[in-house]
Amino acid sequence: MDRFDTSPETALHWHQQGTGAALATVVETWGSAPRRVGAQLVIGGDGRIEGSVSGGCVEGAVIVEALEAIDAGEARLLEFGVSDEDAFAVGLACGGTIRVLVEPVGKVLSEAMLSELVAARSAREALAYVVNLETGHRELRRGQHPERMRMDRSGFEEDGQTFVAIHNPPLRLILIGAVHIAQALVPMARIAGYDPVIVDPREAFASDTRFPGETIVTEWPDEAVARLGLDPRTAVVLLTHDPKLDDPALKAALEADVFYIGALGSKRTHAKRVERMQDAGFTPEQIYTIHGPIGLDIGAAGPAEIAVSILAEMTAVLRGKA
Repeated sequence: MDRFDTSPETALHWHQQGTGAALATVVETWGSAPRRVGAQLVIGGDGRIEGSVSGGCVEGAVIVEALEAIDAGEARLLEFGVSDEDAFAVGLACGGTIRVLVEPVGKVLSEAMLSELVAARSAREALAYVVNLETGHRELRRGQHPERMRMDRSGFEEDGQTFVAIHNPPLRLILIGAVHIAQALVPMARIAGYDPVIVDPREAFASDTRFPGETIVTEWPDEAVARLGLDPRTAVVLLTHDPKLDDPALKAALEADVFYIGALGSKRTHAKRVERMQDAGFTPEQIYTIHGPIGLDIGAAGPAEIAVSILAEMTAVLRGKA
């Protein structure tokens, strides 16, 4: 998913309202599709929709099938062949095939299972929703499919019948230091699907004027990080150059299971940072996870280009390409 998809939450809400609902999930598609496998569209029994399973070329047919599936109380596996002309109209180079699984809430996808899924998502707990298309068996799995989790990659297992839908928490970026680079990085990260949080006790820096509409925390970094919590879907970026501000957050990040830690500064600055972390008792393996100097070496000059290099490195680490 490009952004955090709230289709399960909406489907549960509409079902509990009594209007009925179905979840339509992309289970297979052509390579140039605008929505990834795992993308979802929720269809209400009254015809309301939220989300998307394509760029618009198959939604109408999916809605019709979903309304019929709600009435019948049965799942449907739909397959659409998209013509070159239709594909071009929604921004694709060529046509292909898309398969969509439609599951009515209640009789097929139980309210209890959907409620458990929604609760886990709210608690930032990663899990997989697994359905066997041959047997109809459905279950939620925790602590399994690590590669799919890391790559955010829903899809079929090798048997061709077991579909695994990955539900990861939203990506989150905790920025320590409301500096110029942060002003460039925050909007870029938001476009890439992150929920950014800016932490800086210096109110002259951490102001709504400098970061309009963003989440700003003016607590000391150790207090802020402890309250926000750290998990495998969180990146921590240290930008202040001030050990009094950076180091408390860095220590918390090193003790947690965040997927990315990046720290601004020269090689000399980073060497001093390494010494401080060694003195604090961290192991070489832990310290090695710090990306410093921060960002991919693209010859960046200026805050905006440095922000690009940071976001690129975060993406590479997240996707296992670093």
